[in-house]
Amino acid sequence: MKRISYKQVAWLLFFAYFFMLMVQITLRYIPFSSEASFLQIKQTEVTGISAYLPVFYIHVYSAIFVLLAGFTQFNPKILAKYPKIHRLLGYLYAGVVLILAAPSGIFIGCFANGGLMAKTSFVILGVLWFWFTFKAVQLILNRKIKAHKKMMYRSFALVTSAITLRLWKVILVYLFHPAPMDVYQIIAWLGWIPNLLLAEWLIKRKII
Repeated sequence: MKRISYKQVAWLLFFAYFFMLMVQITLRYIPFSSEASFLQIKQTEVTGISAYLPVFYIHVYSAIFVLLAGFTQFNPKILAKYPKIHRLLGYLYAGVVLILAAPSGIFIGCFANGGLMAKTSFVILGVLWFWFTFKAVQLILNRKIKAHKKMMYRSFALVTSAITLRLWKVILVYLFHPAPMDVYQIIAWLGWIPNLLLAEWLIKRKII
């Protein structure tokens, strides 16, 4: 019987933890409601902008898929033993990001809480997410595998902002008790910039 390494256990625990967080976040918006969770403070947009609610739900529901699909893309065993599954999930990931998740994120980012500072951050996040994913597809089609991997790491680093943004919010509120508007402005940037910087550091150090 093959023994499971500590690295494999750590990876499984890491995946399970973040998966449960995403499921918990998504379940808040099931069933479909105009007053669910976060939407309770977005009633101006919900009632005044007809596209806001459907686009918001497209973003929420597509996010759970891209997070799950993204995790599988970085599993060396799946890549080695099941290359067809890796390829299929990769194209599904890219398709969902490019067609649904990133465009919807840019749209709702234009109406983010926290004023211009937060809105700017979320729009930049969405644009970068789209661009990194698009380039990853372009590179793999041209058989540039190493460059493709780097772009996918950058793309997925931005996917995880859905989790880290909420973690930073808990930390900031617990430690510093800032005003709600200040929280939105801070986590809008803190939610994704450290993720991307970490990905860049790991790429430069050739750790990934």
